Amino acid sequence: MRADSVSVERGVRQMLAEKISGTHVGLWLLVLEHLRLGTWDLVKGWSGARGSGGLEARLGMQLIHEAVLCLNGVRQKRSLRRKGFETLNGLPFVASDYSIHELLDRHTVGEAEALQVALGKLRYARGHYPGKLVLLDPHRIQSWTKRHVPFSKAKKTGPAQKVLQSFFSIDGDSGQPLGSSLGSPGVTISQATLRLVRRLMSVLPTEALLVGDAEHFTVEILEALASQDRFTFLFPIPRRKRVLQQISSLAYTPLWAGYAVAEWEYPLSGRSQKIRAIVQRTGEREGQYEYRPFATTSELPPEELMQRVFPKRWNIEEFFNTDAALGWKRASTLNMNIRMGKLSLSLIAQAVIYQFRQKLPERFKNLTAEKLAETLFSSIDGDIRVKKDTIIVTFYNAPEDAYFRKQYENLPNKLKSEGIDPRVPWLFDFKVDFRFK
Repeated sequence: MRADSVSVERGVRQMLAEKISGTHVGLWLLVLEHLRLGTWDLVKGWSGARGSGGLEARLGMQLIHEAVLCLNGVRQKRSLRRKGFETLNGLPFVASDYSIHELLDRHTVGEAEALQVALGKLRYARGHYPGKLVLLDPHRIQSWTKRHVPFSKAKKTGPAQKVLQSFFSIDGDSGQPLGSSLGSPGVTISQATLRLVRRLMSVLPTEALLVGDAEHFTVEILEALASQDRFTFLFPIPRRKRVLQQISSLAYTPLWAGYAVAEWEYPLSGRSQKIRAIVQRTGEREGQYEYRPFATTSELPPEELMQRVFPKRWNIEEFFNTDAALGWKRASTLNMNIRMGKLSLSLIAQAVIYQFRQKLPERFKNLTAEKLAETLFSSIDGDIRVKKDTIIVTFYNAPEDAYFRKQYENLPNKLKSEGIDPRVPWLFDFKVDFRFK
């Protein structure tokens, strides 16, 4: 099949005229969230497409929807045809792995980073990020690359294996990703973290507190963050023998039974600069005390930083448990252009799903991305047809039928009431409406 813009549009219109039956009609519910977020403009900006006929941008939409379905195998991808999947992307076909590989390889890491900045600004404007607390996390993704790379551990207790190093920044209050970056096996955490922080400055217009783990406690990171006034930080200090000797002799202020705090100035190794350090001491008796030291430039009281702020770091684990299957669970190649492009488009998929979750019935809201894909996006029977200027998507066995009917029937008018143009640009300006039977 020819892939010029005229042939693509004719193919989509022909498929709609002949009607489509399939089990991927649930994916069409995301059209509303794409329009609200501005997905098409984001993908066009990344692909360099002009007008509404950009083939590369439509291939980008395919990648986003593959991420939504949590696809991780060739067999799953081959089963997507003729179920409404390709039509949703504005294509009359499902692009091959080779075409997707070529597309991603043509676009640089810098272009993917620019896409993330644009997405982050849109999400901040939509209120996805309170933006006062940012969690930093080095996340290692298992890889089966044939390249000669150092072995590492995705988890401290796991076996050494080939991994792709990724670095995430997540809003500590909403649990939503602000951005991410990748690194070769030789990149240091200092290099990757500081590059990610510079990108955060473009996304967040306000001051924020950065919270990391002991891996972020390096002289390079501490010096760089202490010399700027946009972000403060809170990092655990590794509990080495010398540090424990110092903090055990401090004067502690008891706050309640078994809990006390102290402060001192931590000298950076080989530097004259000193960083504020706080310590929490738990335990009732001397000889049984446990110490947890932290370095920080925040002016918040020690008990607030350690009791209210730092525990929010576990929101990172909740994020990965819920959304890792969207694109940061496994990596088949370490080509940086390909991995960064796919990761950035997966972040768009995650943003769209997040918006979609907010309006779901309670029993669906906390489902993992994989379970959501299985329950709503790939198991609902329906048909897709066109009537005048509107694509009608009909569901035959939708769960919570009354809820979805209320949210999605008469969709063009609902969008107009929100000030959103109901025409879908990657679907050649057709409107989309839903029926439930």
